Formats: sequence, C-alpha cells, structure tokens
Amino acid sequence: MLFNTYFYLVVANSMDLCEGEMFEDYNMRMRVAAIFIILGTSAIGIFTPIILRLFSPQGKGGFVDWILQVGKFFGTGVILSTAFIHLFAAATSNFESECLDESWHKYHSYAGIFCMFASFAIQLLEVAALANLTRLREQKLAANKSLALEKGTLNIEKGKQEDHGHVHSAGLLEEDAFKHVGTLILEFGIAMHSVIIGITLSTVATAEFNTLLIALVFHQFFEGIALGTRINDLKIPGWRKPLLMGLIFIVMTPIGSAIGIGVHSSFNPFSSASIITSGVLDAISAGILIYNGFVSLMSLEITHSKQFHRDTRFNRLTCLFAMYCGAGFMSLLGKWA
Repeated sequence: MLFNTYFYLVVANSMDLCEGEMFEDYNMRMRVAAIFIILGTSAIGIFTPIILRLFSPQGKGGFVDWILQVGKFFGTGVILSTAFIHLFAAATSNFESECLDESWHKYHSYAGIFCMFASFAIQLLEVAALANLTRLREQKLAANKSLALEKGTLNIEKGKQEDHGHVHSAGLLEEDAFKHVGTLILEFGIAMHSVIIGITLSTVATAEFNTLLIALVFHQFFEGIALGTRINDLKIPGWRKPLLMGLIFIVMTPIGSAIGIGVHSSFNPFSSASIITSGVLDAISAGILIYNGFVSLMSLEITHSKQFHRDTRFNRLTCLFAMYCGAGFMSLLGKWA
C-alpha cells in the first residue's frame, strides 16, 4: 500500500501489530471533507494544462506553449519518482512485513517480480495495439485505392496525401498511435494506485490523517499536471475526450476514500490479504509507470526526439531541469507519503 509505512510506525511497538487497531475519534466529518479536498486538488492539477491548451490564443512557440512544454517534462519526473519512491518502495515494504507468513520471507524479490511482469505485459500490449492499428491503416489505404481506381482518379501522390490525411484524422499515425496507447496505459497505472491511496487515507490512524492529507494534496496536484500535459500532447480535437480522461483521474482517489470510509470499522490493513493485495498492486503500478516513463516519455521525447535535439540549448536545459525538479519534489513528498 502506498502509505503503508505510516501504519507500521504507528504500531511498531505494539504487541498486536497484525491485529489492527480500534479507531478512536475517527472524525467522520473531516474524512468526508477530505474527499472533496482531493477532488478539487486533482481537478486543478489535471485541468490547468488542458484549459491553457484549449483557450490559449498563442500557437506553437508562444509563452504558454513553452510553459506547457516545461510542465510536460516536470510531469515526467513526477511519474518516475512516483514509480520508484512511492510505489516500488511501498511494495517492497509490504512484502517484508512481519504480518506475512514465513514462507513469504524465503524470497525477497516479489516486488521486483510483479514490477517486471507488469512492464513485460505493458510492452506486449503496446506491440499488439500498434500492430492492430497498422493493420487497420493498411486496410483503409487499400480501400481508398480501390475506390480511387473505380473513379479513375488514382495517382500515387494524391493517394499518399489522402491516406496521410485520413490516418492523421483517425489518430492512426504510428507516432500518434504510440502516444495514445502510452497515455492510456499511463492513466490506467495512475488510476489503479489512486484508488489504493484513497482507501489508505480513510483508514489511516487519526493521529496520522492530517499529515497524509496534506502530502496527498500535493501528490495529486503534481500527478494531475503530469497526466494533463500528456493528454495535451495527444492533440485531441475538441474538449469532450480530454474532459473524460480528466474526470477519470480526479474521481479515482475519492472513490478509494469513499470505500475506505465504508469499511473502516472492519478493515484491517495488517491482515495478510490486505498486505499482499497492496504489495501486488503497488508493484504492478510501479512497473507500468517505470516502463511508460523510460520508454514512452524519456526515450521518445528526449533521447530519440529530433525536435528536442533541434531546440535551443536553453530550452533543452530548462526541460531537463524541470524533469529533475519534478522527480525531486515527488521524492521529497516520499518522506510523508
């Protein structure tokens, strides 16, 4: 579980470490208020870059475009830090818990196994998705050529232009398709661990609640910026799809919090089932974000990006610095969250 460290610190000296604890002064009003606080913070984080893109009168090369570019690289650092500091470390801690059966302690790399499995699975999913998109593109190209032949208007150049325009409008250009698949996978990984941290927030001990809430506010804000800038990069026409993707992100943690409130009286975060489930999901989420961060973000947009290498030295250094700052801020939050 993302914030499992707090549970351990609270009861480390207790004889009933694995029996859970009774909630004293649960403060239901504040727990419910936290749902709306997180909802608002997440919305501000993810919709700020989307709104700037939709309503900014400046085009490419303008100041707003530069801000969004810097924000995108800041988000890359946030995503990688979330994977390593907030997810993989938490998964490792879960599998080392004293509340697990001794058989779980005979092997010390369960977190790595599930993380690696998730990375392999996501890579296979991307390969299958892109292969299917390529097949669809070729089928539509063949259909367009057949239609053009019937009309007697086929020429190679025009056929290429029509194919390019059709593919671009459908979002099936290889690079665009890769970005679409990568962003959807990224949102899936973020959404999965957002539910977990929501449950944790509502079931944590009262003494730790305020600290976790403050840390989670920053956590969701930075993650929202990271995902919002990636949604922008898809250049989806209109506002409905970006709005839908944003809403999915902002409701995940509140849903987890609502679940936690509902089960807080009977939920034992120290049971073997809870610890194993949290460890597996954290490790899988970490694998998704690590793969996405290095392959879809750093490699595609820095190492192998002609646009990045053609940019000015100042812009390149600024983007890299923004990425390191994003990773640094999220790593600092790892002290509390």
